[in-house]
Amino acid sequence: MDQGLKGALELTGPEACLAYYRDWAASYDQGFATEMQYLLPAHVAAAFLGSRGQGPVLDVGAGTGLLAESLRQMGFEDEIDAVDFSAEMLERAAEKRIYAGLRQADITKPLTLPRRYGGIVSSGTFTAGHVGPEALPHLLAVARPQAQFALSINRRVWTSAGFDRALEALAAEARITDLHQIEVQVYGEAAARIDAEHAGDRALIALFRAA
Repeated sequence: MDQGLKGALELTGPEACLAYYRDWAASYDQGFATEMQYLLPAHVAAAFLGSRGQGPVLDVGAGTGLLAESLRQMGFEDEIDAVDFSAEMLERAAEKRIYAGLRQADITKPLTLPRRYGGIVSSGTFTAGHVGPEALPHLLAVARPQAQFALSINRRVWTSAGFDRALEALAAEARITDLHQIEVQVYGEAAARIDAEHAGDRALIALFRAA
C-alpha cells in the first residue's frame, strides 16, 4: 500500500484506519512530516502554551509523538500521556521516550482513563477520514475542571462534520468555557511539490476549558 496523505483522508471505518497506520508508522516522520513540512503539531503546542495550559497532558491521536516533541522543544516539562488508535504509531512514539504513559484506544468510545488531565491536546486527528465531534464528550470525561484544550480541526470538516455546532452546544450547556479558535496553515511551502491538492490546507485550533 502506498501510504500518504491522500489515502489517509479517504479512510472509512476503524479497520481501514488500523491497517493504514500500521503500514504508515515506519515512514511517517520522514516520509510525511518532514517532506510535507508538517507545521500543525508546533502550532497546536504553541497555542496550548499560549493559553497557559498545564499538565498532566493527554495527547490525543498522538501518532509518533510530533506534538509532544514540539511541547518539549518549547520548554514544557509537565507529564504527557499518549492515546492513539494505532499500536504501531505508539511504538514509534515510545522510542522517543517523551511520554509517561501510552494507551491504545478508540476515542470515539468512552475512555478507561482517570479524570486527571489538566490539558488535552490533539494535532491532525480531527480531519477527513478520521474522528468526528462524537469524541469530544469522551475527552471531557477525562479532563479535570478548568483543563485547557487545544484541538486542531481541519478547515475542510469544521462545518461539514459538525464541529462548529458540537462545540457551540457544549458551550451553551456550560460544559466548556472560553471557546475561541485560531486559524493556522497545516503545511509549509515544501508541500506544494508533493501534494498540491492539500498543500494549502488550513486548520482551526479550538481552544477552550472544561467547565
